[in-house]
This record gives sequence, structure tokens and C-alpha cells, in this order.
Amino acid sequence: MLTHEQARSILESMTKSESLLRHARTVELVMEALARKYGEDAAKFGITGLLHDADYEAHPEQHPKVIVAQLEEMGENEIAHAIAGHYSKWGVPRESLLDKCILAADELTGFIYACALIRPTKIEGLAAKSVIKKLKNKKFAASVDRGEVYLGAELLEMELKDLITFIIAVLEENRAEIGL
Repeated sequence: MLTHEQARSILESMTKSESLLRHARTVELVMEALARKYGEDAAKFGITGLLHDADYEAHPEQHPKVIVAQLEEMGENEIAHAIAGHYSKWGVPRESLLDKCILAADELTGFIYACALIRPTKIEGLAAKSVIKKLKNKKFAASVDRGEVYLGAELLEMELKDLITFIIAVLEENRAEIGL
């Protein structure tokens, strides 16, 4: 299996933006926590989170085809499939828990991070109800696809409030590293 060091090298070869590198890391942390919650392989889930947007900056028109092809060439088919379907509108079926978790983690983690950034105390004390209220404001973090957020919770058979609370806890636990 691909090592974390190899995955990080792949990410950094295509991604230079601090905000995208931070997003990759936050999704990696959430994916590792989801793996632990479900008794799955935390390293595989984490690498999936780390690499899900690896080609976004360098190849925006081809995203995620470049990273998916690279992972397939390396024999990382399960990770490649999950990344290929981390946005539902691409039409890739979500067959495994890994597939479902990356869709659930991606948009919502970014949205929660945005919610935390505008608060004086950042992630500390952020409540799920505040995040849900912000979700209803289409102008806030307008690029976040709310449909993906709701679908992610549904795929994991979790109440949205519970998934938000779970992700907040992961981000809060790692707040120093991720700038919150």
C-alpha cells in the first residue's frame, strides 16, 4: 500500500496553495477518525482524504482524473475509485464505506472550517446548530454544494447534526496544527 510519505509527496508535487494543502490535511484527519469509528483501515482512509483533491490546482479541468489515473497505475484501485466518486455529480457509484466517507467528509469538513474561521474563538465552542444555520445561508461559503453535505450524512446513515459534531471534535482536537 501507498505510504503516507509517498502520498504527501504526490500531493505536494501538484498542490502548492496553503489553503488546499490545509484542506487536504483536514479531510485526512476526518477520514482517519471515520475509519476508527467504523473499525476500518485508518491509513487507507487518511491517504484517500489527503489525495482527494491532489490534482485540483494543477489540473482543474481534469480533476480528479489525473490523480485517479496515477493511483490506478500504482495499483491503489480502492482509493482511486473513492476519489473518482467523491462528488456525486460525477456519476461514480459509492460502493464501499471508503467511497461514502470521502463524499461525507470533503464538503462538510471545508464548510465547518470556514464556519470556524470567522469566529473569534475559531473551532472552540462551535456548535452543530451554528453550522446548520450557516448551511441555510447560501451566500456563506457559496462554493460548498449543500446537496453533497446532506447526501454525505445520508450515505453514512447519520443525522447531519451528529456528523457535524463528529467533524468539529476532530478539528478541535487538531486545532493547533490546522490553524483553528
